[in-house]
Amino acid sequence: MALALIGAAPASAQAGPGGSATALAAYRINPGDELDIFVWGEDRLQRTVRVLPDGTFSFPLVGKVDALNALPSEIEARITKGLESQYRTAVPQVTVSVKTPAGLQFSVLGKVRSPGSFNPGRYVNVLEALSLAGGPTEFASLGNVVILRKTPTGAQAVRVRISDLMRGSTDNLSNESLPLVRGGDTVIVP
Repeated sequence: MALALIGAAPASAQAGPGGSATALAAYRINPGDELDIFVWGEDRLQRTVRVLPDGTFSFPLVGKVDALNALPSEIEARITKGLESQYRTAVPQVTVSVKTPAGLQFSVLGKVRSPGSFNPGRYVNVLEALSLAGGPTEFASLGNVVILRKTPTGAQAVRVRISDLMRGSTDNLSNESLPLVRGGDTVIVP
């Protein structure tokens, strides 16, 4: 089997060849995510907010909060710090949870049965992404699947060869051969 992955970082979270799952990467906040924020004992400071396209949101008594690529615990610390001037004693416990992880949205284009944008609400690998798009069509070139990934330095093309896997061969199957699709990625099946 010749599964090949060219130009991509290894996938950090998916089932290994023996079926055992490795630890999933912690979820980082993305634009479009909906967050539940609770300041314990302060009903007026309990909010559901949506992260704006620039990665920020506004919170009472704190103002603009930068949430882009932050962990929920990091946002808790930012809000706590912003509220310190409002309390004589310690700031009540702040809890941030992701209500709707819209930041996991990706697109699948090309020779698939149902191209479009998908938001599975969980991490998926490239094979699962194709499944969400209805699977490949009869003339899809599964040896040349490309994941277009936005990075701070520009677009990156991750080439994935899944043709042998689709024929039933699981030899040399690894976490690196089926990369996770990230929020904002576009999977192209020629």
